[in-house]
Amino acid sequence: MPSAPPDFAPLRFSTDALPVPARVPFWREVFARQIVCLDIEPLSDDGFAAKAELRALPGLRSASLFHSAARFERMANHVADGDDDLVMVMNVTGKMTASQCDREVSLRPGDATLLLHAEPSRFAHAQIHYHALLVPRTALAPLVTDGEDAAMRVVPRDDEALRLLTGYWKTVRDDLALASPVLQHLVATHIHDLMAVLIGATRDGTAVAADRGVRAARLALIKADIIEHLGRRDLTLVAVAARQRVTPRYVQKLFEREGITFSQFMLEQRLVRAHRMLSDPRFADRTVSAIAFAAGFGDLSYFNHVFRRRYGATPSDVRVDAQRATLQVAGQPAETPKAAPPSATQKSTPASKNR
Repeated sequence: MPSAPPDFAPLRFSTDALPVPARVPFWREVFARQIVCLDIEPLSDDGFAAKAELRALPGLRSASLFHSAARFERMANHVADGDDDLVMVMNVTGKMTASQCDREVSLRPGDATLLLHAEPSRFAHAQIHYHALLVPRTALAPLVTDGEDAAMRVVPRDDEALRLLTGYWKTVRDDLALASPVLQHLVATHIHDLMAVLIGATRDGTAVAADRGVRAARLALIKADIIEHLGRRDLTLVAVAARQRVTPRYVQKLFEREGITFSQFMLEQRLVRAHRMLSDPRFADRTVSAIAFAAGFGDLSYFNHVFRRRYGATPSDVRVDAQRATLQVAGQPAETPKAAPPSATQKSTPASKNR
């Protein structure tokens, strides 16, 4: 697989814009043989379709594929390229079978398996979506007991280490540009740790991974959980800990190492969401109170107080400034927009604070 841009930007390939007769030749000759170094054969007479996204960091490469039914083969002439990476294949949807070194596995949605890139292999699947993480064998060697023995073993979808790996990878893939070499190295190291735990880490490797990659992955998933549930009134430390299968005290300790508290992070994210909505023309018809409640605040006066302390302006001021800016971009006179009428909620007694 080729190197991707240094800022972690993806390289994308797709058959969507090609005429149907040209899709298989392009995917076989250009993508499969020249880019990822394998052979491909469609397994269905239906219209062939495929999409791929490739990314690369020092010490880490990834591939995400949506693909119609096909068979992939990495044969002896392909492994002569000297690539000896360890590959974690994580199935998302559909079913696939994989074989290598006289072993064969079947992966259901959510399952994963380890592949040795230096050995010939074969995959066959129906309509499918999967991710693959490729790391140098030398990066995992100090952490694992026997990487080769772990190859072609099914890692079930409910495995906790797999949950951490897939969750952390999703967070990194979706949210970070990773332009900084320091961040690139850190993320690659965390992936190495998580893969080592998944494969079978040594005692020392387990200790290193627990304090490094596992801790980073758990914190990333906890933060994502908080952001996903910001609008809920029952968003509490206990509820998040239960969903993440850890203790409330463990969650607190993770945030303490970041120099903040659970409550501070939650409040900041709610303020960021409210500010974003107030600045977005798509929410111009919503009252300030409706936006506050959508961001998870249960007390309008408390929301107004912490918002002004955080941004140095009232929610109404932020909305007016955003509307003026929108009018200026559109080339219209920057008149002061009319404020949204107060809602019944604003006139009622505020609910209890949700800190």
